Amino acid sequence: MTSDPVDPYIFTSDSLPSDPGFMPPLTNGLLGWRVFDTIMHMGGVYNGEGGTCHRGNIPCPLAVQMKMAEVGRHTYKLDMHTGVFSHSVVTPRFEAAQVLYAHRQQTNLLVMEVLLKRSETSTEPITIQLESSFKPQSDDIVFQSAPDYEGGRHVFGQTVSSEVPGGIRPFVHLIWTPITSTLTLPSDQSQSSWVFLVAVAGSDESVRLCYETGLGLIDTGDLRPSHLRSWAELWKGSSIEVEGAESLNRALIGCMFYLLSSFPSLREEANAPVEFGGVSPGGLSNGSKEEDYHGHVFWDQDTWMYPSVALFCPRLARAALEYRAGTIEGARANAQQMGYKGLKFAWESAVTGRDVCPEDIYAEQELHINGDVVLAFQQYFYLTQDLEMFREGRGSEVVWGVADYWVSRVTWDPTEQQYHIKGVIPPDEYYFTVDNSVFTNAVAQRSLQFAVELSGLLGHTPPPAWQDVADKIKIPFDPELKYHPEFDGYTQGSGVKQADVVLLGYPLAMSMTPEVRRNDLEAYEAVTDPLGPAMTWGMFALGWLELGDAERAQKLLQKCFRNIQKPFQVWSESADGSGCVNFLTGMGGFLQAVLFGYTGFRVQKEHLAFAPLLPQEVDALRVKGVSYLGNEMDWLIKSVEVSVSVRKPAEEESGSQEPSALQVVLETGTTIPLIPGQSVTFPRQPGQIRKVNSGSYCWPV
Repeated sequence: MTSDPVDPYIFTSDSLPSDPGFMPPLTNGLLGWRVFDTIMHMGGVYNGEGGTCHRGNIPCPLAVQMKMAEVGRHTYKLDMHTGVFSHSVVTPRFEAAQVLYAHRQQTNLLVMEVLLKRSETSTEPITIQLESSFKPQSDDIVFQSAPDYEGGRHVFGQTVSSEVPGGIRPFVHLIWTPITSTLTLPSDQSQSSWVFLVAVAGSDESVRLCYETGLGLIDTGDLRPSHLRSWAELWKGSSIEVEGAESLNRALIGCMFYLLSSFPSLREEANAPVEFGGVSPGGLSNGSKEEDYHGHVFWDQDTWMYPSVALFCPRLARAALEYRAGTIEGARANAQQMGYKGLKFAWESAVTGRDVCPEDIYAEQELHINGDVVLAFQQYFYLTQDLEMFREGRGSEVVWGVADYWVSRVTWDPTEQQYHIKGVIPPDEYYFTVDNSVFTNAVAQRSLQFAVELSGLLGHTPPPAWQDVADKIKIPFDPELKYHPEFDGYTQGSGVKQADVVLLGYPLAMSMTPEVRRNDLEAYEAVTDPLGPAMTWGMFALGWLELGDAERAQKLLQKCFRNIQKPFQVWSESADGSGCVNFLTGMGGFLQAVLFGYTGFRVQKEHLAFAPLLPQEVDALRVKGVSYLGNEMDWLIKSVEVSVSVRKPAEEESGSQEPSALQVVLETGTTIPLIPGQSVTFPRQPGQIRKVNSGSYCWPV
């Protein structure tokens, strides 16, 4: 296998991976498909009741491989600039290319294009085969034929069973361009191309409209260009690259590409995302029965995938919050079923918000999901100050409902004079039914504090119990060893599965001395399972960056490279290639380690903090499109200096959030105004991006 040494966004090979699971996924937030696979998935389409619920398999008409009699040079290429995968063949007589993509703008469409071009010496007709493994049938959806539409075949069906008894069983409609077994370039033509569309939607009317839209784009020549423009716009507003470390740079680009692919496009007319089914650990391309966590949504979305996307594009990331808000009724039912008040977000969620985890113990005990969800809402608010999400978007219902749950779930210990949360599974899933998981209690405390803060902003009188529990909840700490035990009764040196206690420093930003932070890192780094899930080492790396040890951090971050499967940068959950594939959770953890580690970015109540630090192998870090209070900032971090510029608002963005005037406040006390369109440079040191106080600063005319 070979890889393009020039453009870090392009990954090429002369052969396909031996494990089809590591074929590149093409997704757009609504449709997900692994290249050449016979099945695809659609967001929100699940089959199976309760713990058997899984993504419904939809047959993919583009399960087609290009074949030919002549011997030629084959190249398989994934272009992450454009979200386009291609298989090209060069023979003495002609060149052939098969191009595949999930349309970024028209998210109901998958597209295949085939191009044939003869060499100068060729004069006879050229024929290639299209070998299809498509069958319009599924174990999850009972399909039946409908009349052809605009030259396309049409089938539709309904999932076999609903997630909850008596619940909705979604319909799936599929219209596709018939694919012939051969394509021929006549002798009088030097080149020709063919376009094949697949439209997928939930109703007859919708699928027809989507297919018509695709045909119209073909007629105007704008099918692929419109897709390319959407990706170009996405990269313009969200990119992270390093100079001097090629493997790291390519890994970062791959993580960004697959994460961005998993979030929905913004509807241009409303500047809002389409209805969104959340992000599962293996993304939309995976999640069939008994595969990759069934396509369910976990804390992975809120803790591991969401933060980086939110920092670049809060409007995109808001879709994840709206997904959670859309499952409020299910979360309320989960809490009531367990005898508690408020909301209990599902450990494994699909559409309704009822827990669909196959094993009850996780649904009952992995409670930290509640705090993880609220933390995502809090980060969004601190990045945007968008109270509408909380007034009208049901965000306040989420935050206050979780607070009510914690109050009903804690028990008072009169001896310790503290509130306890008993009988839980911490993020480290090697332990069950433990008391006072330090991460669970800390994230509960944080969500209670935000519930009180949000109440003040919205004129709501919070129940006194919210503050009382936040003030008195137990946070396990060993004063002799000066570290945080993972839970009551944890023995230092006992093995752990994954990042847990180290999450207190980031993302929870719990106040502790550098000595305690160091002790936590050293205690748990030494006993963490080397085959644990991929996001773990990034969190240890981030912790060491906080403490100023960039080289130790880099050694840990490099452990993640074992989870990257070539040639298309598809991650595996475990370093040996096992577990969930296209493991977005691991990608999210790795990306945060660099995006929040090298920069020191911390999203806080009144400011965006930064504390840049680069390892020796990295010459510079470029982060483009950091979004804060309606502004987009570009950062260039070098070993000795930092440059920041605020972009001028585009005219077409006049209807979006009014940007706040910003300033840099450095640790030395220096204050530098950030004027849109101008760059400022200062010596590398910690500081903050802050809002300019009202009346103290005016934009230049």
